[in-house]
Amino acid sequence: MVYSAGRLRYRGQYIAATCGRGGVTDDKREGDGATPRGTHSIAGLFYRLDRVAAPSDWAQPIYPGDLWCDDPQHPAYNLLCRAPLEASHEQMRRADPQYDVVLITDWNWPEASPGRGSAIFVHQWRRPGASTAGCIAMARGDLLWLAAKAAPGTRLIIR
Repeated sequence: MVYSAGRLRYRGQYIAATCGRGGVTDDKREGDGATPRGTHSIAGLFYRLDRVAAPSDWAQPIYPGDLWCDDPQHPAYNLLCRAPLEASHEQMRRADPQYDVVLITDWNWPEASPGRGSAIFVHQWRRPGASTAGCIAMARGDLLWLAAKAAPGTRLIIR
């Protein structure tokens, strides 16, 4: 899978996609809104079982109380956690559909360096062409197709 200039290529198919509002960077930092350049891997697949069918047999459900810690000072930084969590975090079970299906990348994971950035996901965009906080985003149909085809370890090259 290769992401560049607003598109992603996988298995010969091109998919319209967006990256972080801070562009693509070689020096990713927590909160900079940028997408880290380089070769990464798909490390996980999560889905909202109350909204979509499992896109693949390795997909894991997102349950109420699932969180992703984005506090560089917390021991669970850049990991899936459960509520309650007093540290800064993202809700994995969102009211909007952006995280109905989420491919997790191995950026700064599973052993995170504090401040190097967290939660670099591949997910549904808010609207066509809308930037993210550092993730890769695309249309729901394209994301469902990708989630059904990709496997753990699938390379994600961001340039």
